[in-house]
Amino acid sequence: MDNQNYLELLKKAKERLPKKEEKSRFDIPNAMIQVQGRQTFIKNFSEIAKAIRRDPKHLAKYLLKELAVPGSSGTGQEMSLQGKFTYDIVNKKIQSYIKEFVICEECGKPDTALNKSDRIWTLKCEACGAKKPVKNVWKSS
Repeated sequence: MDNQNYLELLKKAKERLPKKEEKSRFDIPNAMIQVQGRQTFIKNFSEIAKAIRRDPKHLAKYLLKELAVPGSSGTGQEMSLQGKFTYDIVNKKIQSYIKEFVICEECGKPDTALNKSDRIWTLKCEACGAKKPVKNVWKSS
């Protein structure tokens, strides 16, 4: 059997394999928004924080700073924001948080942890070992 026949047979075999559906193991729920008067509520806030494995207080502080509004995450499922915000705006801010504080820049995996040594916060990847400094959302500016 020559090389040409082998490649043709290999191609036919690959075509017959069942197609795999790409399913991410890192599924982040979209924010469920409810606007009441001048307040916006993220109804599934704690579910989002749990899905990305981050402290809800850290995520809340980031959102409040980025949206430049007062608000609170309370102790329940939801977070309240002073002001009217659309679904798109809130979800875009959550995605930017994930890009900065969750996803590893080196390997693109979400298996990371936020650590603080001295006064510097770092994002350490548990998959590839990469480490990078991240901005501190706790300090007031």
